[in-house]
Amino acid sequence: MLIFIKLVLAHLIGDFVLQPTRWVLHKQSNKITSKFLYVHVLLHFALYMLFLWDLSLWAIALVVTVAHFGIDVLKLYTNTLFKNKSIPFFIDQLLHILVIYSCAFYTDLYEHTLSLFENLDWYLVTAIVFVTYPAAIIMGMILEGMSNQIETDHKSLPNAGKYIGIIERLFVLIFIVIGRWEVIGLLIAAKSVFRFNDLKERNNRKLTEYILIGTLVSFGLAILAGLLYIS
Repeated sequence: MLIFIKLVLAHLIGDFVLQPTRWVLHKQSNKITSKFLYVHVLLHFALYMLFLWDLSLWAIALVVTVAHFGIDVLKLYTNTLFKNKSIPFFIDQLLHILVIYSCAFYTDLYEHTLSLFENLDWYLVTAIVFVTYPAAIIMGMILEGMSNQIETDHKSLPNAGKYIGIIERLFVLIFIVIGRWEVIGLLIAAKSVFRFNDLKERNNRKLTEYILIGTLVSFGLAILAGLLYIS
């Protein structure tokens, strides 16, 4: 909450202590063309940076400053819609505080996220990404010449084969990472059982060879990714 308190203090000084009445009146008269609007906003940015005292947090100060400018402009153009002038004042201040709180919360979230990313197993993430769409594209390139020779009259779900391949490769990778190689054999056997009746009915040698090659390539890519990760 220290960043939040610092930003609130800077806001209070910039909005109340260092903003003369003539600036307020000039902004109300000239609105977005008022030079004091921009001086006021730049002063806020300087105060934010001064109180934060950390150049690495410049982005937070900039976001709060830009939001401050937008809220002030909104107030200038909607102020006349309210008979009670205290209403837009309190709405304006509430929005400023909400923005400051959000940015302070984001800073804390950013630090936790940065810590998480520093401890992330990037080798495993790379392996996981590889066995999904990149491996599917590689398989498509390898099997492209063969797929043109396969004649089938059966209908299947759109991209079903691609998604099945991605899921099976993810399973293979997981089993390798946790050291359960025997489960990979069961996975291959289960896939063979599901494919057996389909291939038996069609009695198509080329289709059988195509599916076999595709399966071996798919499992091979997943096993390669797994071996590279554990090595």
